[in-house]
Amino acid sequence: MSKSQSKVVYVCKECGHESLKWLGRCPGCHQWNTFSEMTIKAESPSLRPAGQPVLPQELSRVAIEAKDRAPLPLAEFNRVLGGGMVAGSLVLISGDPGIGKSTLLLQAAASIANESRRVVYVTGEETAQQIKLRAKRLGLVGEGLFILAETDLDAVIEQAEQAGPSMVIIDSIQTVYIPGSDSGAGSVSQVRDCTMRMMQWAKIHGVPVFISGHVTKEGAIAGPRVLEHIVDVVLYLEGEPFSAYRLLRCVKNRFGSTNEVGVFEMKEEGMVEVANPSLAFLSQRGTETVGSAVVPVIEGSRPLLVEIQALTTLNAFGQPRRTANGVDFNRLLIVAAVLSRRVGLKLGNQDIIVNVTGGLKVGEPAADLGMALAIASSYRDAEVLPETAAVGEVGLSGELRPAPQMDRRLSEAARLGFKRCIIPKTGAKVNAPEDMELIIASTLREAVYKGVKKGKGEEG
Repeated sequence: MSKSQSKVVYVCKECGHESLKWLGRCPGCHQWNTFSEMTIKAESPSLRPAGQPVLPQELSRVAIEAKDRAPLPLAEFNRVLGGGMVAGSLVLISGDPGIGKSTLLLQAAASIANESRRVVYVTGEETAQQIKLRAKRLGLVGEGLFILAETDLDAVIEQAEQAGPSMVIIDSIQTVYIPGSDSGAGSVSQVRDCTMRMMQWAKIHGVPVFISGHVTKEGAIAGPRVLEHIVDVVLYLEGEPFSAYRLLRCVKNRFGSTNEVGVFEMKEEGMVEVANPSLAFLSQRGTETVGSAVVPVIEGSRPLLVEIQALTTLNAFGQPRRTANGVDFNRLLIVAAVLSRRVGLKLGNQDIIVNVTGGLKVGEPAADLGMALAIASSYRDAEVLPETAAVGEVGLSGELRPAPQMDRRLSEAARLGFKRCIIPKTGAKVNAPEDMELIIASTLREAVYKGVKKGKGEEG
């Protein structure tokens, strides 16, 4: 197609806003220098055969078959997907380079192939021999798993239709291209057009397609944000650079919950599922540790116990710093302010560092009380009561507010050997385990008084 049959537009990489001319600031998301040039063809070819129009269907007559959702042999992957792969779905998995995306996808492909179902694994970054070396290291045989080292999307679709697979994987979407386009592989227009083409093919043939995507330096998926609107499921594979644990987090799911998280451990044999994440996150925690508190949080449908650590140190000069790793920075500021104003801790000249061990990110306000106890413990140089968990939201006036699903949080804490839990007074009417003591507190001052041991030199 000639250039006269196409037009050039500029697309914002953050929100997908289109403009006929380049703009320094996006009018949609108000971000600077986010516009990239993209060529749009006047006609977009359809993969649906000619002469087969799409007719409207009455919703009451649409049949749902059991085979529309196929479970994966990987339980943690299943949890994040909402119970398994949905026929015709398009799943995007993204993460930092070297985080383990290709390893996880190869393991998932091999597990499906072991069930006598064909899988086509398209690689645009490696050769078939390199994939074989990785499979050998992971102990994967590869029967029923077909490797296609190709970047031409038309050739990929042709081979996929001939193979008749149960699953297609493209690693990565930035490496494939549509022939005849005015832009090269990896450009904004190519990434969006290739994703749209694979979405059409998946819907028509009813085959789930998994694509991996690169991320920018800011951690966002490379390409326009509209890429996330095209796909059905968006997964992020997260993890600290020097930690063996990997978290598969769902941020968009048209077929299930977006709050689920899968926990894996990177080992020599690949990504190994962590059956008991709470025990793994607390495995290296000491019995008596200053500046440490355990909080039962809810990740999707599963309760997890995480350790929140805090360190306070005197700032001799300059503005005191607040550093948050794994918790929301604004929540840290609120908790520190309430501790100073309502509890009486002199934190105005203290640097405060808060960290969640294991690389987990805690976003719910139920972790406020645990964060406050950890900060108070570090400031007073005294341990939190042993075998004690804490859960509750801290209000600006110092009051404690209950968290949802308290029964499940307490059951998980009791299962791992915790004997007591500090909870808000308004949430005291819960079905706690028989061997767990509930410490009731209505304010943060009361919780610190009951939950943190007396510091050196303190009286009363």
